[in-house]
Amino acid sequence: MRDIDAIAVLQDPVRRRLYEYVVAQGREVGRNEAAEAAGVARTLAAHHLDRLTEAGLLASGSRRLSGRSGPGAGRPAKVYTRAAGEHSVSLPARDYRTAAELLAEAAEEAGLDAGLCAAARRRGEALRGPAAPCGGLDEAMEVLAARGYEPHLEGAEHSEGAAGAAGSGVVRMRNCPFHAVAERFPPLVCGMNLALLEGLLGVDGPVRARMDARPGECCVVVEASKNNDD
Repeated sequence: MRDIDAIAVLQDPVRRRLYEYVVAQGREVGRNEAAEAAGVARTLAAHHLDRLTEAGLLASGSRRLSGRSGPGAGRPAKVYTRAAGEHSVSLPARDYRTAAELLAEAAEEAGLDAGLCAAARRRGEALRGPAAPCGGLDEAMEVLAARGYEPHLEGAEHSEGAAGAAGSGVVRMRNCPFHAVAERFPPLVCGMNLALLEGLLGVDGPVRARMDARPGECCVVVEASKNNDD
């Protein structure tokens, strides 16, 4: 029942705003910054942030936000990041994770990587439906956000480019929806994830998905297709 209690903590609208802000930053966030973003007093923000930490939704630590060290640098401030644990609720109880891990184990042992990727690409295309491939990074980020990937643009200023292709740089994703299974079967599941996104975003449009694993993030990134740069 701990997962139910943790999720119930987010019913408070201020608490929910604070949680969503901290998660969206992908870095440590101090109380002053979080309070300003949520539009509440620092003392109220501190109360809610600590409540989120107690519920296991955030993790807390301390560091000097000034970036200086030694005498005169000030006292360390409390900072918050998203907690590593996962929370889910199913009533009645279900255990899809075990089923997914068993299927992944069997697919890996049988060498079914190619078949799994083909099925994943077809599923991505089915999810996209009759729509054309994504027209740019803005559109791709909307699609990815709707599926829980938590995308963010890295490496370039976001601006409207020619032919409707938005901006440049690389779209990285702070969340992998298949994280638990990907940790146990990384080549199999990451390959499946890439194929799924290729089908979802399209392979013949102005954006492309490719593998670029980085700790703590999804193994796939999205960028402007090279054949659409000119």
